Amino acid sequence: MEEESKNEAITAESRNGFAEISMKDLTARMREACVRAGWDSLTPVQAKAIPYLLADRDVMVQSRTGSGKTGAYLLPIIEKSDFKKNVTQALVLVPTRELALQVSREAQRLSEGTDLRTAVVYGGVGYGTQLEAFRSGAHLVVGTPGRILDHLLKNNLSLDNLRILVFDEADRMLSMGFYPDMVKIRKYIPVHEILSSMFSATFPPQVIRLADQFMRAPQLLSLSGNQVHIAEIEHVYYVVPGMRKERSLVRIIEVENPVSAIIFCNTKDTVHYLSVVLKRFGYDADELSSDLAQSMREKVMARVRRGALRFLVATDVAARGIDIPDLSHVIQYEPPEDPEAYIHRAGRTGRMGSGGVAISLVAEMEKFKLQSVARYYNINMQERPLPGDEELEKVVAERVTALLEARLRARDNLQIERMRRFASLAKSLAQTDDQLALITMLLDDYYQQSLHAPPAPPAEEAGLTTAKKKTRKRRVRDKERSEKRE
Repeated sequence: MEEESKNEAITAESRNGFAEISMKDLTARMREACVRAGWDSLTPVQAKAIPYLLADRDVMVQSRTGSGKTGAYLLPIIEKSDFKKNVTQALVLVPTRELALQVSREAQRLSEGTDLRTAVVYGGVGYGTQLEAFRSGAHLVVGTPGRILDHLLKNNLSLDNLRILVFDEADRMLSMGFYPDMVKIRKYIPVHEILSSMFSATFPPQVIRLADQFMRAPQLLSLSGNQVHIAEIEHVYYVVPGMRKERSLVRIIEVENPVSAIIFCNTKDTVHYLSVVLKRFGYDADELSSDLAQSMREKVMARVRRGALRFLVATDVAARGIDIPDLSHVIQYEPPEDPEAYIHRAGRTGRMGSGGVAISLVAEMEKFKLQSVARYYNINMQERPLPGDEELEKVVAERVTALLEARLRARDNLQIERMRRFASLAKSLAQTDDQLALITMLLDDYYQQSLHAPPAPPAEEAGLTTAKKKTRKRRVRDKERSEKRE
């Protein structure tokens, strides 16, 4: 009975629940932060969660990935922080260094021009910068459990004045991998009442059971119930043979033609192997795993943040917290071992309401497990047939032809005159199989170059470029007509 009562208290909305708020209901300090971030309105999770946090009510907020959860807890932190006190008043615990960096950047953007100081703390780097941030009196500390615990054990960080504790990606933070460190960190949390909150796309039963170890009678605010996927995402899967699975992936990539994608694997070895295969096939791909040196991780992440990397191959741990703008696809090369991980993977695309595609590669027997996940989360999952040789050749031929035609259209009269020298040679090369191989090689080389082409410019820039080209062509035509008249 006691267990049932506790679960009811956790999962049922309070009769005294707070009404949602809008931008005009925020305090002046929070409104100014929103203006700095360029926000015109609050997202649903922010509108619903912020009133509870402002009222010092512990909450567990379940909302889809990319829905604005970071802002939902950062705005109250900014509001409640006393900038005059050079002590740590808020601690945000996250599972990965990438998410720590992402949250700290968002905090700096929201607090720009104020006296709020933020320290970002994670392993794999030196202590110097982190120690300096503590000595400077960081009000907000964002970090991974391992390095936070390290600083606590060495008395580098004090939580004596802590007022707010946030668990981001709470399902991950209270998993068996992090739980031992979390228990040790709990010993350093002051006994006086602090405001605690958990944010996650899913709250498995074990997380709910462990929540009361860190929170006071928490209330679950669910914005999605079981439908924690992003409605704008298209969910599809391909049944592929177990042998030469990487070749099946290449076929799918050619047909789907993602603008950018994260490709998830379950192990570091598979990440490395698949990354090498994709590079050999000419794709702009790179890998991210815990085996990479910190300097290499930073280089890969820099490319990700610039939008300069088309395919990122990664494990769940390495990719946790990575936010790639306008990510068009998520590809699950291997089905996740934990069904709930499907939601986190799929949630990497379709950010903030934009569209996206989540693709899964499964063996014949694995598809039943995937269909079970789809039923539980009420996901419309569609099966697509693996492209055959004929379809693949047709798609690639159409794409190369379109690219070449566009390039030909961009040529001026002098360039067209120059290329006519090779017309006879082109005809002769197409006569025999041996010589045809030369043309095939050239087409393949050109296609590989196109796979590394920079992203298309924004619509306005593209329009500007088109206008300039038209002006240039008009000038060339006018000049040619003038020369003919002369």
